[in-house]
Amino acid sequence: MSRAETPLLEIRQLSVFYSGLQVLWDVSLFINQGEIVTLLGANGAGKTTLVQSVFGLIKDRKGQIFFEGTDITGLPAFEMVKRGLALVPEKRELFPKMTVEENLELGGFSKREGIVAPEEIFKFFPILNERKKQLAGTLSGGEQQMLAIARALIPKPSMLVLDEPSLGLSPLIVSSVLDAIKKLNQEGLSILLVEQNVQHALEMSHRGYILETGRIVKEGSSSDLLHDDQVQAAYLGT
Repeated sequence: MSRAETPLLEIRQLSVFYSGLQVLWDVSLFINQGEIVTLLGANGAGKTTLVQSVFGLIKDRKGQIFFEGTDITGLPAFEMVKRGLALVPEKRELFPKMTVEENLELGGFSKREGIVAPEEIFKFFPILNERKKQLAGTLSGGEQQMLAIARALIPKPSMLVLDEPSLGLSPLIVSSVLDAIKKLNQEGLSILLVEQNVQHALEMSHRGYILETGRIVKEGSSSDLLHDDQVQAAYLGT
């Protein structure tokens, strides 16, 4: 898919620093309305740093971030949620001693208009309906990941950023989680999928970017990247 006149999310020349040490160099990418775009890279490439920077969780940075054509650089994370940009963090950040139902209720505290009822989200994750009275900390890893995604959907975002949703999950559970993500996209949700699982991510996305040691080294359609000799050698073991 080509660049839209006004991308839904656009990152321009983002550079990020930790204690004066640069970890991202002039990263630029964009996501159009209705796309799944994947950001790929090995552990330590800078993927989570990029996500945290977008949501204002890392302050020492340069560059600009636009959402729906508006410069949101420097806004706090809660303001971004109110505007329709939601994050599912790498470590899920659930409240383990609260029930599934209570964790979902917390997703509605952003004061964003058009809050989604949990019942609407259960169609994507029916197991959560069965577990709604269960403590989040007693769920399986896959169920916890589903809950983290479901909670991010409560404010009815127009775009979802998923940081390593397949991390630590069995292959069967990974397929279930990624299938749900694909269905969400088919319902109109735009998605930035940050992943190490290159094969699955490219098979379900429209476009992709590859991040290595803090720099974008390759980008293109997911099909082109999936069949790229360098990508296959570096990430797919072929």
